[in-house]
Amino acid sequence: MGKKVKKEIETPRKEPFEPLPFESKTPATVVLMLSSPEEDVLAKACYAIYKFAEKGEENKLSLLGLGALPPLCQHINHEDKRVRRNAIMAVGMMAANVDVKIALKKLDVIPSVIEKLLPEEETVVHEFATLCLSTLSVDFVCKVQITENKGLPSLIRLLSGPDPDVTKNTLEIALNLVQDHPNRAALGELGGVPPLLALVRSEFPVIQLLALRILERLTLDRDARAAFREVQGFEKIMDFINDKDLSDLHVEALRVVSNCVADRESLLLVHQTGGLSRLIQLVALSPAPALPEVQTSAATCIAMVARSSENRKLLHAHDVETALVGLLSAEGDGVRTAACHAVATMSIHLVSKDTFRELEALHVVVQLLSHSCVELRQAAVQALSSLTHDSQLNAAAVEEAAGVEVLVQMLSEGSSTLVSHAAATLANMADQEPLRCRILTHGAAAALVGPLQSATTTDSLLQVTRCLAALACEPHARKEFRKAGGLPPLVRLLSSRHKEVRSNACWAISVCANEEATSVELCKLGALESLQEINESPNRRNRFSEVAMFRLLASNLSVKYCVTGRLASTDITTDGFYDAGPVRPGDKVMTLEELSKQHVNRRRPVLVANAAAKLQAQPSEETRTSRGKSRDQKEGDKQQRDGDESNDQPEPALEKLWLPPCDTAFQKLVTEATKSVLILCDPREQYVTLARLVSEALGGAVETDRLHEFHWELHLSELKFRRRSNVVPIGSVCKGIYCHRAMLFKCLADRVGVSCSLVRGEYNRAWNEVLLPGETQPGAPPRPQPRSLYVVDLMHQPGSMLRANTPAAIQYQSI
Repeated sequence: MGKKVKKEIETPRKEPFEPLPFESKTPATVVLMLSSPEEDVLAKACYAIYKFAEKGEENKLSLLGLGALPPLCQHINHEDKRVRRNAIMAVGMMAANVDVKIALKKLDVIPSVIEKLLPEEETVVHEFATLCLSTLSVDFVCKVQITENKGLPSLIRLLSGPDPDVTKNTLEIALNLVQDHPNRAALGELGGVPPLLALVRSEFPVIQLLALRILERLTLDRDARAAFREVQGFEKIMDFINDKDLSDLHVEALRVVSNCVADRESLLLVHQTGGLSRLIQLVALSPAPALPEVQTSAATCIAMVARSSENRKLLHAHDVETALVGLLSAEGDGVRTAACHAVATMSIHLVSKDTFRELEALHVVVQLLSHSCVELRQAAVQALSSLTHDSQLNAAAVEEAAGVEVLVQMLSEGSSTLVSHAAATLANMADQEPLRCRILTHGAAAALVGPLQSATTTDSLLQVTRCLAALACEPHARKEFRKAGGLPPLVRLLSSRHKEVRSNACWAISVCANEEATSVELCKLGALESLQEINESPNRRNRFSEVAMFRLLASNLSVKYCVTGRLASTDITTDGFYDAGPVRPGDKVMTLEELSKQHVNRRRPVLVANAAAKLQAQPSEETRTSRGKSRDQKEGDKQQRDGDESNDQPEPALEKLWLPPCDTAFQKLVTEATKSVLILCDPREQYVTLARLVSEALGGAVETDRLHEFHWELHLSELKFRRRSNVVPIGSVCKGIYCHRAMLFKCLADRVGVSCSLVRGEYNRAWNEVLLPGETQPGAPPRPQPRSLYVVDLMHQPGSMLRANTPAAIQYQSI
């Protein structure tokens, strides 16, 4: 110890003994004196330790190492008043040290310290007891001990005490306690609100600040807010805010108000007491603007008030929009950021959207998108997202303010918040075709690929996929998105664990799959299998997954026929339609280009119908090579319909599918069908003529009991071997049975404009169904007959119409 400490030690008075003066320069000696049985020695030793600990952290650690803490904690409960006082002073002074605090927790000192908060104890005891608890109450375990040992009532009583040091320490303890929800409710129930409100008017700023911060945390609790209302807390806080001399604390007071207006009852009270008008005055720039910090807090408070629809109506009635628009141009990034947040919340109110537009707020907000402050830019784009939601006029105003280019650029930035709100704003604008086209001129479709690949938040993925669905209505947007590599990350989102992300991905795919080129690419990437898996799961199926599946198949009829085994009369086949046979659920359907690259195998041939004059598509990168010529040698009268492969290269601008060489034999069949069918007026005669044409092209009529002599398998195998490919043009086939004839009938019917469906059965069976009016009975007066479904016989009696579900039709459809 720095100073000598003089001690007098007395011996038991069996005989008189003069007091012995004692001096010590070492703390260890004084620590030993803590074991003395004499009260005067103990009191002086505790006080000496207090003075020594007061001088710095090293002294506190030294005392801890010498073992001073355990005896000091014991002397807190000593019978002698002086010993108790000096011991708690020493413990309170040492408790600020981290290591000492850990040791105090092990010694379980909190119950003893709480006992020192009783009214009969001296003020100095209260001061150092609360000082000790203020350091310990930071720890969660210590908080629990304080409440379990009924420390809250004593602390609340001390809040009304006269000593400012005790009050300050008590407030610090309370502030630590109310960080936890249970203590907030308890503090309100025990009557802690009135003394806190009284301390808001303390003459000591630090006490005012602590009281306001406690009230801020306290009013987060619903029950505590009710207690706050009962003691006119709102009126008192608003009076405090009205006091301009206390403007440096208005920020903290406004945070209390922000919590208070979270429920309807509190807001009505604020409104009735004129608090709402005062809030709006704080954000107004005239006649005398408030401090920027106060304006920021007031704008934040208004944003919280505006969370409910009824509150937004009240704020609109007070013309809050004008005040907020003024803040958008105020000095200070924090002020403008808070104003943008308030604008975003108020814009949920439809009338406020129009008011902001009339006040030209959108032009100001668009200018803030280019600001250097990231937080301000995030708040500004959030405001635009809200302003443009369900408002075509506001969306147009953003475009007029040159906001499109900046918003598209934001899609390429790393901030997920910027990306999310920028995509949402663009999606809102893209509902209008002129704006959608304007957005796409800035490369928005390609800009969405980056966020799809790197987005880390659910909200950003939701908004980006929503924006994609809005933009992909345009064909050139789908092309741009596909070329930029956007389909793979989009398909991967189908495996997302988040329900809404999967739903939005299905939505975007359903829009992108509106054209064959994109649909084929999606199937190649496994979208079909993923959608099948989703639709088979009751938990994962959503309202868009079935639509996406339907659109995917509707734009890729070859895959649809492989998967579903049926093409409706509205499914119109085009060049490149092929039949690769049925596939099991979950199996991948290969593209025609992939099938053409396979080595010849023993599987059934893939029949393709292509009457195009030349290659109609730009092949993928790995197949962009020049193609040599080859000629099919056909047997018999089919030799004249042999097709030549064209070596023409695709035009770079074309965005169609890869197709095999033109099937000139099929082309001639199309020409012949056109000439012979379209000249007929009766639908039945059209079908009969077309059926006979198909039958003649594929080997003629074959009796049922002689079908085994037809040898169609050998013929198709020879074609595959001759062409060195599993893909066989349907025009080169001379012998075909049910499945081949039904496919040819469907392809020819679609080209000449005759309606029919194509249905696959089992074991190479397939048939076409047509709707025809019933036949009028002989002698009956002519009248319109209801249309009935018929199966077209292409195999045994070509041209016969077998009424559906009759024995003849069933026999034709089965083995």
